[in-house]
Amino acid sequence: MNILYETRARVVGGRTGRATVEDGALALTLATPRALGGGDDSGTNPEQLFATSYAACFLSALRFVANRRRLALTDESAVIAAVGIGMREDGAGFGLQVELSVSLPGLEPGLAAKLVEEADQICPYSHLAREGAAIRVGIAD
Repeated sequence: MNILYETRARVVGGRTGRATVEDGALALTLATPRALGGGDDSGTNPEQLFATSYAACFLSALRFVANRRRLALTDESAVIAAVGIGMREDGAGFGLQVELSVSLPGLEPGLAAKLVEEADQICPYSHLAREGAAIRVGIAD
């Protein structure tokens, strides 16, 4: 794959730690939600970050496919990503469940559905959810 952009995030402390990105554009406190045994919901959790990222990426994919059709989406166009975490059925670990809800005001429902279908095919987060990703895990120097 020809990488067009790459970033790095550093987390210390896991779900109850701190997260930063290499260019300093993001620095936040992480907190485990009460539903997962945490005691303080004042920080951000990985599921919130994933939901935010997926929704933003999917809306960008929608704008891309609309632009290819010479259509303009309204500023009120929105994507809500609901991300849930729980134990996998095989009991071997945790899994995620994702549901996207798309609002495309001003578009005929059939056309909106076609745009959503096309965006789902080009959105890298949707591809990740369907096909997985090339993941390398190693020890830092």
